[in-house]
Order: sequence, then C-alpha cells, then structure tokens
Amino acid sequence: MIISLFFIGLVSILGQVILLREINVSFYGVELIYLLALGVWLFWTAIGALVGRRTEFPSGKTLALLFIIFGILLPLDIVFIRASRLLVGGVPGAYLSFLQQFTIAVISLMPAGILSGILFQFTAKLYVAKGKTVAIAYAIESLGGLMGGLAATLFLKWGMQNFAIAFACAFAAVITPLVFLKPKKTSPLQWTAAVMACILLLLFWRASPLDQRMVAWNHPNLIASKDSPYGRITVAQSYGQISVFENDALAFDTEGMEAEYFTNLAALQHANPEQVLILGGGIEGIVREMQKYKPKTIDYVELNPVMLDLVMRHLPDDIQKSLKEPNVSIILADPRRFLKDSGRYDLILVGMPEPASGQANRFYTKEFFELCAAKLSPGGILAFRLRSAENIWTLPLMRRTVSICRALETVFPEILFLPGQTNIITASRAQLPRTPEIMSRRLLERKISTRLVSPNYIRYLFTNDRFGEIKNMLRTESAPANTDVRPVCYQYALTIWLSKFFSGISLIDFSSLPDKLAARPALPLLLWISMPLLFLLSRFAPSCRRVLLVAAAGFLGMVLETILILYYQVKYGVLYQDIGLLLMSFMAGLALGAISIERLMARFADRPRLVRWYGVALLAGFCFLCVVTATRLTVSAATGLLQTSWLLMAAGFLVAGIFAYATLYEIKDQRSVISPLYAADLLGGCAGSLLGSLLLIPVLGLDVTTQGMLLLAAFSILLV
Repeated sequence: MIISLFFIGLVSILGQVILLREINVSFYGVELIYLLALGVWLFWTAIGALVGRRTEFPSGKTLALLFIIFGILLPLDIVFIRASRLLVGGVPGAYLSFLQQFTIAVISLMPAGILSGILFQFTAKLYVAKGKTVAIAYAIESLGGLMGGLAATLFLKWGMQNFAIAFACAFAAVITPLVFLKPKKTSPLQWTAAVMACILLLLFWRASPLDQRMVAWNHPNLIASKDSPYGRITVAQSYGQISVFENDALAFDTEGMEAEYFTNLAALQHANPEQVLILGGGIEGIVREMQKYKPKTIDYVELNPVMLDLVMRHLPDDIQKSLKEPNVSIILADPRRFLKDSGRYDLILVGMPEPASGQANRFYTKEFFELCAAKLSPGGILAFRLRSAENIWTLPLMRRTVSICRALETVFPEILFLPGQTNIITASRAQLPRTPEIMSRRLLERKISTRLVSPNYIRYLFTNDRFGEIKNMLRTESAPANTDVRPVCYQYALTIWLSKFFSGISLIDFSSLPDKLAARPALPLLLWISMPLLFLLSRFAPSCRRVLLVAAAGFLGMVLETILILYYQVKYGVLYQDIGLLLMSFMAGLALGAISIERLMARFADRPRLVRWYGVALLAGFCFLCVVTATRLTVSAATGLLQTSWLLMAAGFLVAGIFAYATLYEIKDQRSVISPLYAADLLGGCAGSLLGSLLLIPVLGLDVTTQGMLLLAAFSILLV
C-alpha cells in the first residue's frame, strides 16, 4: 500500500501538469482557462474521493484495474484535447465559445481526476485497515506528488515533449499493479499490465513523430514544434512566409510590418541611439530594423532560449544576418533580472508579449519602468507597444491602457502616445518630439529604407483625430496604476478576454469595486460577520465542523500558494524549472506536516486538552504566515527562490497539519472520515484556486487578498 500511495501521488501530479499544459496550448495560452481547468481537476478529484465511499475493503484487483485504466486514458485525453477544435468545427485561429472551451476542459479532466480521487480513497482505506493512520497515507501521497513535480520539471529540462512525458506517466501507472499484486499466481490483470507497459514503451519510442502529426491537425503547414519552459513553440511556413506561434497563438510572422513600425517610430525620437537594449522580439525583425541606425552596440535579451533555437534556423536571411552582426550581443536571460546588473542605454525597446497574463504583465508595471529608468542614459528613451483596435476601444481596453500609462507617469515626466492598431508608447526624462517635423527630418537625413514609415505617415500619426483624443483620454480617465502587487492590468486583460464571449462584461469596471465596497462597508461587514457566525453554529455538528475546518485550510493553502508563486513570478520570471521546485516545496510541506502532527498527537493521545491546542496553533501559524507574506508584499521585498520555497513549505505544512489533526482528534474509525475530509480538502483548494486567481487577486491585489486570508485564518480558530 505504501508503493500504491506513493505512485498515486506521482501519477496524479504529473498527469495534472501534463493535461493542464495541453489545455493551456489548446486555448491559446489564456491563463483564465488554465486556472479554470485547475479548479475543475480538483473538483473531479473530490468527486472521485466521494465515489464508493461506502466500500470499506476494496480489493487489490480493483486498485490494479484503476491504475491500468488511468494509464490508458491519459494519452487518449491528450489526443482528445488536441482534436477538440476539429471535433466541434472550430475556425482555425479563432476562439471556441466559452461554453465549448469549458466543456472540453471538464470532459478531458474528468477521467484522470476521478480516478485519482478513487485511488487515494481506496488505497488509504486498505492502509488504515492495517493499523496505520490517514495522516501518514496523506503524507506518502504528498511525497509521491513531490516526485511527480520533480519529474515534470526534469523531463522538460531534458528536452522531452509533453506527449512523451504523458507516455512515461502512463507507464508508471500501469506497472504499479505489477509491484503490489502477489506474484505467486499470475492473474489476467498482471498480464494486461505487462502488455500495456510494452505498448506504452513502444509508443514512447515513437512519441516524436506522433506528436508532430497531432500538432499538424491545427497547423497544416507545420515545419517544427517544440515544448519550452514557457509554452509550446510552433513554426509554420506558407508561400515563403514564416509564422511563429506560442501556445498556438500567433506571435509574429516574417511578412508583417510591426517590427518596422515599432522600431522606427521609437528610434526616430532619439537624436543618435548608440547603445540599444532590446528586451524580447529580436527575432521578429526588431534587431534588423535597429541595424539601419548603425548603433555601436545592440544587446538583445531573449527570455525563451527554446524559441530562439527553434525559430532561428527558419528565419529569412536578412533577419539571421542582422542577429549575427558583430555589434549584436544575444543574452539568454529574464529581462527584469538582466536590467538589475546591466549598463546604461540610449534606447530600450520592450518587445515582450501583450500584458494578457501574469507572465507578461510584469513587463508593464511601475516597478519594471523604474528598472528601465535607472538604466537610461541622459536623454534616453523607453519604448513599448500595446495592441488595440484602431478606432473604437471598449471600456476594459481603455482602462487597461490608462492603468499602464498611470504606472509610466509615476516614473517618467515625458510620455508620447502614437495611436494605431498597434500603439507606440515612449517615455523619457528629456523632451520628446511633439510635432512630426523632427522625426521626419531624421528619417530623411539617415536615409532609412522602410515600407510603411514615411514623412507623410509620421505626419498623419501626429495630426489625425485619434492623437488628440487619446491624449485627452489619458489625461481625464481614471484607473489605478499597474504595479507588481496590484496587477490591475491582468484584471483588464481577463475582462477583455471574457468580453469576447459575454459582451456585457465590457461595460463592467472591476477596478472600482474596492472603492465601491469601501464606500458601502455594510456588504463586506455582513460577510465577515456571517462567516464567524457560521463557524460558531457548526460547533453543534462535529462532523460538519471538521469538514469546514479542512475546507478552510485547503482554501487558505491554495490562495497563499497562488499569491507566493505569482509574486515570485513577478519578481523573477516564470522559469518553469523554478516553478516546479516551488510546487515541490509545497508538496514537501504537505508530507512533513502530516507526519509531524500525526506523531505529536500519538505521543500525547492521553492528554486530549493539549491535543486540541494543536489545531489552534496550526491556525495561528496560518495567521503568522499571512502577516509575513503581507509585510513582504507591502514593502515590495524581493523574495528569492529559497525564501519563497520556505514560505510555500510552511503553507503546505499547515494545510496537511490541519488535515491530520481533523482525521485524528476525537475520531474512533478513521476509515469513516477518509472520503469526506479528503474531498473537503480538495474542494477547498478548488474554491481557493478559482476565487483567488480569478476574482480576489485581480480585483483586490496580492496585498489585500493576503490580509483577507489573515481574517479567514483567525475566524477558523472557532472551528477547532
């Protein structure tokens, strides 16, 4: 049973990572559907924990069959997700309806999620029947989850594709029955497991061509595809045009003019840009365009080395040549980390993706602009781009733009906004051109060859109606500044995405919600009064109180985990290897917490009054962890990998400690509480994932959400 519990944790976490990656790619890398899918996974696992809860003594053959089914369904789930757009008749490159996306996520995660819940429930019952405790079973499963997270990280680091990792996970699932089934008499299940293991090994060997064929379902002109720490990179070619996709969303194409448009309109604002820094986008053609100005040095910082390596060999000759010039230095690093130790520059071009996710938003915050300002030479210019509609802006799009410009205004006194389908925003501490004549003269004097940018076009940008309208809007519209701690830009990006399916959402301004609540304190006051009242009433029903306690711990743990990882992402970037280590830290905390509390409660089992205070101490620990986290957020402290890992481990320790406490304190038959408490833990985590990531953090910010978790932890003491 120990081996079974360990492998349940391993294949569950590894399978979860595999499927969530696929869903993220299938729906164009939109973080919202990813977070919804994580909540759906936890929901289905909770359902699995409740299924068959009346079965007291499941057999080993039942477990073996469930492991084999898991191994068969996992690769088939990936096939279903990749074929989903074709199955529902989706238009290539267009979003499916929200209902279709959500339905596909629900269906694809249902088999593995339910099987994970059933497997833990049945195996834990058999383990407890041998005189062990649920807490130790939970700890063993968490250790398996830790190894699953490590495997997901290492496999990707070693260059394995997600589809190949799925076969490795499926293989681990089907060989598990061969370990715990008695070998004295060979059963059909053992033969089935052995045959499936051989088939999966063969498919693992052929995973690469199978993977490419499935990617080609949505990219008929595919020439290359590879998974990277930041998403799936796909390269397609049609009639000489190279198109590059990141998570199936078009990143750029070689026939477009956006690189020319962005680079020239920014570079012409500087009298003589000799030292140039390009943060992302160099392979689009930004470096090629910048070479026309003959700068002394161009430092090109690329976040994703896999993209650079995969795309470089397929780029047109002129872009490849520009990247190999002697004045170009290609640096593989996170742009924010690089800026801390870099030299000074005359021009900084930010070619990072749109601020539509937590990963990209960190390049459009006040703190990022401060880093750039510190590295500009006297008269230096910072430039970035924001895509939008050319004529009509929805309310979320307008507020998103204003929030970024508000952050920019806190750092730079001079800002120039050139509107278009792609808006060019420049900022400096020196005077920027306010009329077209300066830029037009420089374009002619330097004899820059362009397809779109010309003196007449520059004059049009400065004199059309939109120039004045946008200038007035930026001066009169109100929106909070986009910062690391309160990423309002991410909130607007979320709203913009949802408005594609629900047009009424575009009329709602969620950024004003905190102010409205502050003006009407009755609603939040009612919420905070009703919660302790509910907790007090639950004391009359011990089983209900125990379930609420575990659910509250799961909710707190998931929200704090999200806050800590998001804050680490903001400060240090989304290196998947780092995130894998952070998730492992949380799982290690789960294992350590369950083991420690189980041992302490067994040691003092004859002193029930003392044991009760363990629950109070654990919730007090949650309060302390919230205070520490909120303090670090308030002062915008840099929380590195080691510090964040310790905080995540502490959160995991507290979650598992409360789970262990609830399964042991005043419990005579532990088998009776396995299903309800494990399901409560998962459902609490599900609620924390959805509410924390999609509502609390976008609307209230990281700091206020942490303060809310402090109150919840304090109120939860009433459940002990």
